[in-house]
Amino acid sequence: MAAALVERGYRVTGTSRDPAAVENPVPGVDHLPLDLTDDASIEACAAAAGEVDVLVNNAGESQSGPFEELPAAAIQRVFQLNVFGAVRLTQLLLPGMRARGRGRVVVVGSMPASFPLAFRSSYVASKAAIKGFASAARRELSPYGIAVTTVEPGAARTGISQRRTQYIVDGSAFTDEYRAMATALDANERNGIPASKVAATVVRAVESARPKPHYAVGSNAPVVFAVRRVLPRTFVERMVSRRHGLRP
Repeated sequence: MAAALVERGYRVTGTSRDPAAVENPVPGVDHLPLDLTDDASIEACAAAAGEVDVLVNNAGESQSGPFEELPAAAIQRVFQLNVFGAVRLTQLLLPGMRARGRGRVVVVGSMPASFPLAFRSSYVASKAAIKGFASAARRELSPYGIAVTTVEPGAARTGISQRRTQYIVDGSAFTDEYRAMATALDANERNGIPASKVAATVVRAVESARPKPHYAVGSNAPVVFAVRRVLPRTFVERMVSRRHGLRP
């Protein structure tokens, strides 16, 4: 996303918990420190960023585990990273956008928010929550020239499988099904769309005169969202389960 926006002439500021440790930084991108689990860090980042006309909330954690076994601390962390931190940063940058009469806020969600998957309850819930914030705020902010959009990628080749946090206890009753889901999920991501395709969708949301409330990309998004609209919810649930190696 950073590379695509720099190429189109934007001044891009990236964030990292440790900017000095960023591997292969994109030429032309400055970095600010930001830890979304730390309110003081969020406030300092917003202050240092100055005037921001486009905010892309893309940081987050992918998390999996049987609902029954998810540690409370893990659930709290994924909501802090995927929801609360992004919400607070957005709140801090909105007054400037409103004063200037223009702005774009893009929330990078995930298709599981629209197609929930077993053993991914905390992640699904966090992405549904941030989508809910964006969808409701959209109408509030549009009179001030600010557009809020959610982009939901499906399976994408970003290496997220290697970074996903997983929680399952030894001897869990859910082991077989969980392993089947995790194996299918990793395979889907290895064969998913390139990150550049998601970036192109974000650019469309940023540059459209009238951005849509929602964009989906990857995992046959046009087809599966059409199916979701016209077929019973139970059929869609079975379809998602089969795609991830689970018994319908």
